[in-house]
Amino acid sequence: MDKIIKRIIATKTAPEPIGPYSQAVVADKNVYVSGVIGVNLETGALVDGGAKEQAAAALVHLKNVLRASGSNLNNVVKTTVFLQDFNDFPVVNAVYKDVFVRNFPARSCVQVAKLPLGALVEIEAIAFLGEN
Repeated sequence: MDKIIKRIIATKTAPEPIGPYSQAVVADKNVYVSGVIGVNLETGALVDGGAKEQAAAALVHLKNVLRASGSNLNNVVKTTVFLQDFNDFPVVNAVYKDVFVRNFPARSCVQVAKLPLGALVEIEAIAFLGEN
């Protein structure tokens, strides 16, 4: 049997976990990124603005975690977007399309009752390592 390599990803270019989880885990050639929210790295508070600004910040953090793992946005195969209010779907989609511009990953988007720190948006992803 082949040995599977599991590696924990931690980077200062994305928010530190606020619970007992890792920013991401690499298992073999797959990267599993925990949900990221739009936090200002200097203050630890949510970025100013609404869902649009939080989604943009969360996507920057997602990109940074992927980079720390050795992957990138082009290698994302699946995302899950959590919204506190589904009425924010159009503005989050607009920001999302600025980051994922073609060959979109598979995606689920759901409304939830509450997100960490009172965030309006949280995004998690699965990606692969290697060339696309």
